[in-house]
Amino acid sequence: MDRANRDRRGATPREDVEGSYNEAWIDRGTKIFSNLRTSIVVDPANGRVPPLTTVAREAAVARAAIQQRRPEGPEDLELWTRCILGRTSGPPLIPGAYNNYYQFVQTRDTIAIDSEMIHDVRIISLDGRPHISSAIRLWMGDSVGHWEGDTLVVDTTNFTGQTQFHGSDRNLHVIERFTLTGPDTLRYRFTIDDPTAFTRTWTGEIIMSRAPGPLYEYACHEANYSLPDILAGARAEEKQDRLQGSGTQPK
Repeated sequence: MDRANRDRRGATPREDVEGSYNEAWIDRGTKIFSNLRTSIVVDPANGRVPPLTTVAREAAVARAAIQQRRPEGPEDLELWTRCILGRTSGPPLIPGAYNNYYQFVQTRDTIAIDSEMIHDVRIISLDGRPHISSAIRLWMGDSVGHWEGDTLVVDTTNFTGQTQFHGSDRNLHVIERFTLTGPDTLRYRFTIDDPTAFTRTWTGEIIMSRAPGPLYEYACHEANYSLPDILAGARAEEKQDRLQGSGTQPK
């Protein structure tokens, strides 16, 4: 815990700034469930995400190269940096460093899942409709659901190629199962099926706890005001490099 403590300052001003938020903002949790499981992955039995395919590994290397260079435009930045999609918004719903609350709102024909991170809302239809055309791609995919006894089963397809979950691609297919196991606990199980990205399907499970509301607004939005500063900083660094390369002193 001491090594992970966000209150530890960086050795340089840049490391300090890149350390992001301090410890007060990190949601490390205070409960340990009785299963004492050390991995979200329950299948395969070794608790590890299966290897990526050769194509998916090459795509991951290409994405990393883009992230390491100075951004030429907003499109070079990750979706969460641009406040388009939160890391925990799903599917699947995986906890992150902070803002891990979800609110479920149910009507006769739909269920809405409001994610605290970047205030994304996913609408799940329950009226038996098929998935939309494969030509239409959505950040969080197209979700259709049905009930199997007391378990809500949600089938999601039609992801974009930019919504990567551990290296997934546009062929990602997620099946989620939500089951109340007590008045304040919900067992959440998801299966990842993406044959062009992973060498086999795999399944994870998380126990969710009921929490007193409400969800507060997460003040993140598309066209984040920091983007002009990020891009201006990249252009300034490029200008400085050109001046140093030519032997000219910056004014």
